[in-house]
Amino acid sequence: MRGSGETAGKIEFLLLLLLGVLWGIPYALTKVSLTTIPPLTMVAARVSLAAVALWFVVFMLGNTRPKRADFVPRLFVQGCLSCLLPYTLIAIGQRSVDSALAAILDSTTPLFVFFISLVWTRHEAISLGKLFGVSIGLAGVVLLAGAGALLGLGHAAFGQAAIVLATMTSAVSVIHGRRFDDVAPEITAAGTLTSAAIVLLPLSLLVERPFQSIPSAASITALLANAFLATALGFVLYFRLIQTIGSVGTASVGYLKLAVAVLIGCVLMGEVLTWTMVAGLVAILMGVATISKREFSMPSWLVPRGASRAPNSLTG
Repeated sequence: MRGSGETAGKIEFLLLLLLGVLWGIPYALTKVSLTTIPPLTMVAARVSLAAVALWFVVFMLGNTRPKRADFVPRLFVQGCLSCLLPYTLIAIGQRSVDSALAAILDSTTPLFVFFISLVWTRHEAISLGKLFGVSIGLAGVVLLAGAGALLGLGHAAFGQAAIVLATMTSAVSVIHGRRFDDVAPEITAAGTLTSAAIVLLPLSLLVERPFQSIPSAASITALLANAFLATALGFVLYFRLIQTIGSVGTASVGYLKLAVAVLIGCVLMGEVLTWTMVAGLVAILMGVATISKREFSMPSWLVPRGASRAPNSLTG
């Protein structure tokens, strides 16, 4: 039905914007946490706390995991692709790459998802409209970060390669996330974060000896907000959106999170908002809106028994 399809499409687009907010906030929260908490320890605590919170939600909702044999191994793969590898590679890259250029490189996930889908997986419809959306969104990112940042391409090649590899890993994780279409997103998110925590916790204990640090109240507060809002709730939305608007549309959150981070910097940290940055924000919103126009399909875990799972159009 046209009306229900339009409503569903608007809800998913609003959820995408919310995910952009949730994943844009950590730029500021992480900076606060890192003042007294070692980086690897912070990431390990963030994903561990989020995993515990989500398993509690799964238990309260009475959700059950699928019985298929490959479910747990695929969750471990998803945890490595979504959390472990990108977080580690970006941390390595940002040691030698300017933040503006790092932000541009880190925001190219939709571009990689588009071309992987076009050339290799062909798992969803790819159109010129989506290519336009991906391109104008990326142009908006460049305007926000500053075109001058691109002059740094080619310098600190190792660091830039690490960030690009992190972005490609994130792109593959969005596509791989479609393998959980029949699972409630709370379960997929909890399992993904648990898989990452299993690796990160012992690694942080071995490398950083976190018990020797004394975190401040501000760092702990920022860490908790990062864990429960940005990570726990964010990953639930992430896996839901992969099921409903597809991998390219969900990947466009890479543009939105940078826009949110810039707005936070202007509102809370007194940074100047220029007309170029405003044009970048508009371009990002236009790009994301264009990318996310696709056939909306109700995931199986939301369909009542006996009801049809026929797709509804996002665009009516």
